[in-house]
Amino acid sequence: MYTIRRIPSCCHRVPPGHPQLPLKRQFISSRYAAASAPHGSGDGDPRLSHLGKRIHDDYAHIRDHYATPKLPVVLAHGLLGFSELHLTPQGLLPPVHYWRGIVEALKANGVHVITTSVPPSGSIEQRAEKLARGIADAAGGHEVNIVAHSMGGLDARYMISHLRPANVTVRSLVTVASPHHGSSFADFVFREIGNENLPRLYKLLARLGLETGAFEQLTSTYMAESFNPRTPDNPETKYFSYGAMVDRLPFLSPFRQSLGVINEAEGPNDGLVSVASSQWGTYKGTLVNVSHLDLINWTNRWRWMLRSLVGIKPGFNAVAFYLAITDMLANEGC
Repeated sequence: MYTIRRIPSCCHRVPPGHPQLPLKRQFISSRYAAASAPHGSGDGDPRLSHLGKRIHDDYAHIRDHYATPKLPVVLAHGLLGFSELHLTPQGLLPPVHYWRGIVEALKANGVHVITTSVPPSGSIEQRAEKLARGIADAAGGHEVNIVAHSMGGLDARYMISHLRPANVTVRSLVTVASPHHGSSFADFVFREIGNENLPRLYKLLARLGLETGAFEQLTSTYMAESFNPRTPDNPETKYFSYGAMVDRLPFLSPFRQSLGVINEAEGPNDGLVSVASSQWGTYKGTLVNVSHLDLINWTNRWRWMLRSLVGIKPGFNAVAFYLAITDMLANEGC
């Protein structure tokens, strides 16, 4: 349980362009509350009733065959993400890939893959504009499918609904653990910081070269009161979504605190995004025992190697998961 100190309103000093965040917040949105009402699931916690299809080991192994979609697939990364990151000059070390091994596997199956790169911590609007330009440059006027991880799903939704670039038509959007209804951990962090401390923090991040527009847009208040009401779905685009949940994380995981905070406020989550917040459009199901980083194949391979020595086999293969998504898109005629 976390204690939240109320800050007197006279002490708030937030510069223009950085709206104050409410100190009192309803953690569970109306959409979540409706979804989490008991439906006779048999689980003790009624919050488990909204999980949809529970996917345990459907993507543990790569199948022999996957259909190939006829349209290009755009991969859109999340907060603080990148397409390819070079850690040393002149290629002394191989680059780090956000979509680790996934791009290569999709291309090997004949998928036309487009990877995009947007401002890591820029606002949704900034990221969406860069996403639109990246697709327009690479797709050559073709219709595309977008598969987005985490905040990338919000960028894509904004681009589809608001920007609608003339030479970019999105046939489908598949979001993977995207915070469509905001994050209670973002709410928690802003509460702990306090509105009076935000200007100093923003100045520090600016000195480090980090934009700050993304952070407050991930709060549940912003998503519920601003983004979602003014970002309707495009009827010409098919929307699909997946969520994930994990019971515990390794001791050194950076998401151990967020896992607990989100579980307390919203229920099952992958360490950063709750299952409830992940749901948008046609919900395809909840990946069980899969973390936010597992979803982009950043699983600690040493951990799985040690587990395999005691007979514990991995229940999730990210490469198999994204191959299955493209197979689903092919069957949808995309």
